[in-house]
Amino acid sequence: MPTQADVARHAGVSAQTVSRVVTGAARVDEPTRERVLASMLELGYRPNRAARALRSARYRSIGVVMSDLTSYGSVRTWEAISRAGAESGYAVALVPTTGFDRSAVAEAIERARDQAVDGLVIAIGDHLSAGEDLPLPDDLPVVVVDASALEDRSFVDTDQTMGAGQAVRHLLDLGHETVHHVAGPASSYSAVRREQGWRAALSDAGREAPPLQRGDWSAQSGFDAGCRLREVPAVTAVFAANDQMALGVLRAFHEAGVAIPGRVSVVGFDDMPEAAQFWPPLTSIHQEFDEVGRAAVDVLLARIDDADVVRRLLVPTRLVVRGSTAAAPRKAIS
Repeated sequence: MPTQADVARHAGVSAQTVSRVVTGAARVDEPTRERVLASMLELGYRPNRAARALRSARYRSIGVVMSDLTSYGSVRTWEAISRAGAESGYAVALVPTTGFDRSAVAEAIERARDQAVDGLVIAIGDHLSAGEDLPLPDDLPVVVVDASALEDRSFVDTDQTMGAGQAVRHLLDLGHETVHHVAGPASSYSAVRREQGWRAALSDAGREAPPLQRGDWSAQSGFDAGCRLREVPAVTAVFAANDQMALGVLRAFHEAGVAIPGRVSVVGFDDMPEAAQFWPPLTSIHQEFDEVGRAAVDVLLARIDDADVVRRLLVPTRLVVRGSTAAAPRKAIS
């Protein structure tokens, strides 16, 4: 196998320069770095990860502990983190939890440790059992994604409250008297914050929040909630906590012959790619999953370099208006 000395001779640089490129040191100008990387590729040189870790006390690897691998948001978050980690020169190891209780999360963290990681991104979308907190390690850099605000820990998340407010204000600005909400499961951090944002936006506008409809993120639960809402003549606007449930709401009203958006307007959350292909195309709150993943990795790497760094970041959302929302029907406006 080629060695660093072979790469140095091929690239016409010193062995120390090759070592700096391998370890990601900043003291190498870009043309030289590119020449060394090209020589590595041509010679088939692969850095010895174990030896490099012994020299630098770094494994160039991060672990990602996740509690949900089925929802659109979780999959996109994992993709974004893994891509951002790779772009930063880090291997990314996925460590799923077997449950949502404290012991399951602690066990997943220990499994991540066994994979020799420099730090952890923990994305636990659900609350733990009542009275329990995340069992975060004190001796390993950690960034939490999609969890409650942690005053003494670094975390990155979408600004869920902001997104819910954007949805509600959009519908109120169209003349709807109030906005009904199909919420996600009460165990979900994201669902709770979106519900809080819905209530706060209505309160700020001087409107009373109507009875809540609870779903489980699935299109079927959205359909069931939509069937209940279509029995209430006063309903003219619905904000669903994710796009899948919004799809179910659209179907429920369609089957009852209720025109959307002529009679009822619907807004989702996530802005999944398929949202533009719903009929009518779904107005939704866009989450910047790539930005969340990139920020989580950036904050974690900062923590790895300096354990005292604490950063708390909320990534803004934006409203994407499509054909599922329109002005309130005249009867509702009068």
